[in-house]
Amino acid sequence: MAMHKATGQLTCSRLTLFTLVAVFIQIVGLSLFVYGFFPVKPALSGVSLESFYPPGYDAGKNGSEIQPNLPPRQLKSLYQELSGIAPAFDRLILMVIDGLPAEFVLGKDGQPPRKDLMEAMPYTHSLLSTGKAIGYHAKAAPPTVTMPRLKAMVSGAIGGFLDVAFNFNTQALLDDNLLGQFFKIGWKMVMLGDDTWLRLFPGLFSRHDGVNSFYVKDTVQVDFNVSRHLEKELSQSDWNLLVLHYLGLDHVGHIGGRSSFLMGPKLTEMDEVVEMIHSHAIQPQGDDHERTLLVVVSDHGMTESGNHGGSSYEETDSLVLFIGLQNEITDQASVSSIHQVDLTPTLALLYNLPIPKNNVGILIAETFDSLPEDKRLRALQLNSWQLLRLVQAQLPAFSYGGSRDVGLSDHVQSTNGECSGSIERTLCCLYTKAETLSHSWESMSGSRSEARNDYKVAVAAYWDFLNTASEWLSRRVTDKPVSLLAFGIAAMALSCLIFLAILICLQREVSPSIQHVRKWCLQEIFVLSVVFILMMSMSSSSLVEEEQYIWHFVTMTSCLLLLRQLLGSLHVGSFQSSLTLQKQNQRIRFQLCSMILLLLSGRILRGWHQGGVNWTHLPDISKWLEKSRSGSIRSIQLASGLLVISLGLFALYLPRPRGKAILLAAFSFISSGFFVLRYVMKRGEENAFAFSNYGSNTSAQIIYAILGISATTSFLVTPWLMPAGSSHDHSRHHLNSKQSIPIGIQHEDLLLALKDSSYVIGLAYVICCCLLQLLLQQGINAMPILLLMVQILGSMLCYSQSGQYHTELVEVASLYYLGMAGHFALGNSNTLATIDVAGAFIGISSHSIFLSGILMFIITYASPLLFLLSLVMFNSVKTTHYLATDAHTVNSGQLLKTMLGFPCLVPLCLNSILLTSYTVVLVLMRNHLFVWSVFSPKYLYVFTTTVCVYVGVLVVAMTETYALLVLAFRRKQCLTGHGVESVTREET
Repeated sequence: MAMHKATGQLTCSRLTLFTLVAVFIQIVGLSLFVYGFFPVKPALSGVSLESFYPPGYDAGKNGSEIQPNLPPRQLKSLYQELSGIAPAFDRLILMVIDGLPAEFVLGKDGQPPRKDLMEAMPYTHSLLSTGKAIGYHAKAAPPTVTMPRLKAMVSGAIGGFLDVAFNFNTQALLDDNLLGQFFKIGWKMVMLGDDTWLRLFPGLFSRHDGVNSFYVKDTVQVDFNVSRHLEKELSQSDWNLLVLHYLGLDHVGHIGGRSSFLMGPKLTEMDEVVEMIHSHAIQPQGDDHERTLLVVVSDHGMTESGNHGGSSYEETDSLVLFIGLQNEITDQASVSSIHQVDLTPTLALLYNLPIPKNNVGILIAETFDSLPEDKRLRALQLNSWQLLRLVQAQLPAFSYGGSRDVGLSDHVQSTNGECSGSIERTLCCLYTKAETLSHSWESMSGSRSEARNDYKVAVAAYWDFLNTASEWLSRRVTDKPVSLLAFGIAAMALSCLIFLAILICLQREVSPSIQHVRKWCLQEIFVLSVVFILMMSMSSSSLVEEEQYIWHFVTMTSCLLLLRQLLGSLHVGSFQSSLTLQKQNQRIRFQLCSMILLLLSGRILRGWHQGGVNWTHLPDISKWLEKSRSGSIRSIQLASGLLVISLGLFALYLPRPRGKAILLAAFSFISSGFFVLRYVMKRGEENAFAFSNYGSNTSAQIIYAILGISATTSFLVTPWLMPAGSSHDHSRHHLNSKQSIPIGIQHEDLLLALKDSSYVIGLAYVICCCLLQLLLQQGINAMPILLLMVQILGSMLCYSQSGQYHTELVEVASLYYLGMAGHFALGNSNTLATIDVAGAFIGISSHSIFLSGILMFIITYASPLLFLLSLVMFNSVKTTHYLATDAHTVNSGQLLKTMLGFPCLVPLCLNSILLTSYTVVLVLMRNHLFVWSVFSPKYLYVFTTTVCVYVGVLVVAMTETYALLVLAFRRKQCLTGHGVESVTREET
């Protein structure tokens, strides 16, 4: 019977094999889905040489084919001849102020900017008020990060959503773009500033001085490196295009937010640059001087905290400012809004360039006000031709062969005709109407002054087509490869089923051994129902944006249910109660205190940050502290650091001390904490911006090394220092001392030593992670880090006294839920704008995508990682009563399965269910209005959460496996030594 039962069990090797297979299948499915759902938008290859010809016109048959290899001067002359519009300017200065919100310059909702903002940029506002500059609110498409926004401004194309990932590894832009067109006509180009331009356009700039854009701690040098060359370049006449990309304002925002005390001086610095350019390059121009246009733009805006990447108004509100155009608009209340991609066709037509093939923007009307009516109509026509060709490429069923071939001439003769139906018919009708009205007006060449109304009608018809086509092309989503999506979802669903099957098998092995048969308790039902609550909430964009409310509700309700269960189990009023009953009441009271501690810390975490998207303006504890004196935040940091160290030492010595391992862990906690507190104090004493880069980087790197050595040493050394001999050498005074382990004496020693090692190593992981987060997180998050640690220790104290009240599945799931609630309690959300970029460069002296990416991941997923690593500590306090059922079948593999089964499978299973469910939701929402602004960013977080779970589970598995192997080896050596000694005694 015993052998039959052993062969029917889920062995450790089978558990490992099935888990690895499920993980591999899930990774394959996730990769297939991401590759299929987030393709880079297809782009038309080549250069738009045919841009000056109407759609359907065969330039080759008419003997006017443009030769792509013409010399630059001939190509430039040919472009000017074909466009029919004289170039308005000879040179262009493109000044990019990274992260500048348009409302800082132009105000918002018809109101001028705040007084302090206007005083910070007096020269720029004087240009706007006197009509020497035209300003626009330019809406940037998400994701609002630098690289895709630069591509949009020079190519007019809206990239794919995954450009947010490519932003950290910029590749050369091969699509048709303005800089490539300028280069073909022989323009000399100079670039100063963000080296993203150099990676996008390698070899195009004759001179350049690039600076790295990701080292956000630098708010001074990045702009000084640009301005130091400016006066010299303005005096040179050997360039046609000068690109200036200033990064300091964006870095100020990342570090201190919109309200940073450095924001005003940085705006003044930018205003001085505008004044220098205007006085040196714009004002002197005349008939005998090269005409220069200054275009001041920003790639994106920023949130109140200074971050960006999402789709809120604050992030998408970028600036476009034309300086050098004659303009009569001086009322800033009448400032209009455009799209960021509209800059591309505007500059192309102003400089007689073909509009890039993949442009979806439309020209900015006011920039052509100085042209005659026929030239303005010509500009609209050229823009319409380009968009029509792009529509034809996107819609294979769309065909247009000229107004006489469409069969709609009767319909469009009336200017009041309505165009409706399919998108193909609507666009064809609108374009045909515009062309017909344009030709009608042009035919009245002798009496155009009398046909003013006909001109306005023709212009309005072109605008109708341009707006409709641009809006449709901007929203155009590429057809998803159904086979890839189906295979991806099927693979993820299969992996989910495998995880569930393994978990059910493991639970069935444990359940029969429980001494009393019982039904599921309310808490178990609730913990499992949470999965269905989350699955249902994923289909609502509002609940995705405000997901933190669900997790806070889940964790608090779970604690209240356990509190109710504990109160119901408490026996009161009997003086004659047995000793067993008194001990049980004492254990329940102990759990009650732990639950109250969890509820109090959870409530404080709930009110610390108003996370999400829609309610960030509401007051919370963090905003209240930030408005108080800066010293209060530093005091909280120091107090939190001291309490983390103190609680760590208390938890370390709470069980009976066990020799050298405890002393080593205590020394590592104290030394690591000392360096972290010293760093916090030094950073607080000096200004955050003036804090020595070299000194702070060196200090942070030392702390990284100490924390890494402490955690690694605890992992490697603790199993060797922990007693692993006979049972009488072991201390039984552990947190879960109430739970006997009635297995064979030889395995009791091994299990006790494994639990002791897990406790010390797990606590070392928790303390090192908390100290690391105190270093990396913003100062306002120091108290939440402490509260997360309190929740971990409270949970361990509670579970160590739980006995058989609830299963291990409930305990691990509760820890997972607490980790997710803590993720939002630290100020994170499902928008990319809440990612802390500044913290990712602490201790990094030069930009490194790999290192800063790791730090960014650690900061963002601080809470889930912390709770996953605490599962090592959880292994030391959980019950193992079910090992008593068949003591002689217990071996090292069985012990390993016992320690790793639920702590590894439950997080993998929960994450797999949520991942698969949200993947299905994303497919169903692929045509939703918020698919790119809400659902897609959330999927990136789900994807990264999966990586986080993999990392956490891997660390837990490696720790327990290594500890068991070392302890088993030491035990074997000990038994061998005892055997040799016995033989020697017998021989003697």
